[in-house]
Amino acid sequence: MSSPVFNKMNTVFIHVSHLKTSVKWYSELLSQEYKMSEVKDPVYNLKIDGETGLTLDAGPEGTEKQIVASPHPIFNFYTQDIKEAYEFVKKLDCTIDSPITSFDDFSFFTIKDPDGHVVMICTG
Repeated sequence: MSSPVFNKMNTVFIHVSHLKTSVKWYSELLSQEYKMSEVKDPVYNLKIDGETGLTLDAGPEGTEKQIVASPHPIFNFYTQDIKEAYEFVKKLDCTIDSPITSFDDFSFFTIKDPDGHVVMICTG
């Protein structure tokens, strides 16, 4: 039987406690312009290349989500130059969760967003 669920990632939701803080953090990480005056609860959609979207979700207006972040990355951002990316996030004063780890054909490191979500930056 054929599944009506497509083999396609549509949107990744990141649950956040403070939308404006997270919009600033992710936008600066991705060198995206943003206007804080246009950031309105409950969600903000980041501009992501490709088909899969990235939505920051603060939940219903008037409430503050209690975030329990996974200690493991649930997605990654791509880079061609792992060392340059590492130095860039250091300049942004991001919390670095793990140093660069390299294999023959793949390198990565992890950082934490303002809610403690682990984000992987990798070359593969």
